Amino acid sequence: MDIVTSIPDTESDLAASKRAAYGPLFKLRGPPSFENLEQERQHRKERLAAGFRIFAALGFSEGVAGHITARDPEFTDTFWVNPFGMHFAHITVSDLIRVDGAGAVVEGTMPVNVAAFAIHHQIHAARPDVVAAAHAHSIYGKAWSAVGRLLDPITQDACAF
Repeated sequence: MDIVTSIPDTESDLAASKRAAYGPLFKLRGPPSFENLEQERQHRKERLAAGFRIFAALGFSEGVAGHITARDPEFTDTFWVNPFGMHFAHITVSDLIRVDGAGAVVEGTMPVNVAAFAIHHQIHAARPDVVAAAHAHSIYGKAWSAVGRLLDPITQDACAF
């Protein structure tokens, strides 16, 4: 990697200098590439199943509440979701179901969670650029909602709510 020996004269020189310095790192850390849609689908499903395991480990599951979805890379009007009634900690790739725009299971054998479909279909329909979405019932979120008051806008993060 070259060391910059002088201060860039212009903004475009600075940008070029940054690209030269960080370019190799970006090539290593770029998004995955796939030879075909089947590989991409398998990758998404594996990450989705792993996401459920992570949510379970963090306590973001309660009964049948909560869901994570991933848009199918080939049939983009459908998405993969957890089946109804299965705990996040037990979900594997083979348990995932693919649901169409009408809420029908088009791949998989288990039933769909109607709430998951209602929420996630709207997100995926409104935002074709969104690949995945998550909805959880964390212990802290549930506790705060039981208090019945709004978040005070005292931090930048709270201002969004």
